[in-house]
Amino acid sequence: MSEEVDAVRVRECLAGDPQAFAELVERYEKPVFNVAVRMLRNPDDARDVTQTVFLKAYQNLSSYDPKFRFYSWIYRMAINESIDILRLRGRSAGPVDEQLAADDASPAESLAVDELREVVLDAVQKLHADHRAVIVLRYFVDRSYEDMGQILGIAAGTVKSRLYEARQQLKEQLASRGAL
Repeated sequence: MSEEVDAVRVRECLAGDPQAFAELVERYEKPVFNVAVRMLRNPDDARDVTQTVFLKAYQNLSSYDPKFRFYSWIYRMAINESIDILRLRGRSAGPVDEQLAADDASPAESLAVDELREVVLDAVQKLHADHRAVIVLRYFVDRSYEDMGQILGIAAGTVKSRLYEARQQLKEQLASRGAL
C-alpha cells in the first residue's frame, strides 16, 4: 500500500503539486537521516546528506522508475551521498551523540552499555563503505536482503556475501578489542 501511495505522490509532484513532494520528504526524512548518521556517525554531516538527497530526489524525480520502491531509490541516494562524504574525508568519523541506554539501568550499567556501543559503532565505522552499508541497512534499518539489493543496486546473493564478509571483519575487530 505504501509503495502505491509513494508512486501517486511522485506522479502528483511531476504534475506540479509541491505538497506531494513535501509529503514524501515528511515520510522519508527521518529514515534517510538515520541511514546517513549510521554511515557517517556525524549528525551535522547526516543533516547535510539528508538535505542533498532530497534536493537531488526532487531534481531527478522524473528518472524514478515506479516499478521499484521509492524508499529503495531514496535510500540508495543516501548511501551514495554518505559514501561520497566518507571518500572526501577518509575513513575517520566523529562520535555520534546517542542516548539509547535503558532508563532503569544503573549508572554503571549505562556506562558499560555506552562503552560497548561505542566500540561496536567504531568497529562498524572502520569497515569499507560497501560493508558498512550492508551492516547499516541490515542491523540499523532492518531491511531484507531483497530490499538491500534494490537499494544498493546489487544481487541478493552479493548482499549476503558482503554481509558475511562484514560480519567476519566486525567479529575480528571486536575480538581484538576484547569486546567478544
